[in-house]
Amino acid sequence: MTKSELIARLAEANPHLYQRDVERIVTTIFDEIASALARGDRVELRGFGAFSVKKRDPRTGRNPRTGETVSVEGKAVPFFKTGKQLREKLNVGGGS
Repeated sequence: MTKSELIARLAEANPHLYQRDVERIVTTIFDEIASALARGDRVELRGFGAFSVKKRDPRTGRNPRTGETVSVEGKAVPFFKTGKQLREKLNVGGGS
């Protein structure tokens, strides 16, 4: 599902709201999550999951084209851990 599809579904489910307002709400939520992660905060949405930032240490990599060794800097990467309710919903019936 894309962001525009999410906005369209939410607008359909809430006919009392204008689509532009739904778009503003969704964009604000995503912006706030991104801002919190940029500050190093953790964002927890009960029943859905938690967003956090993990640090990757610097390492030595390899250029796949030339095979040359390259130095890769350390970086921060976003991480998502699913919540219990979401996990259960995805694995109804024993799961595969």
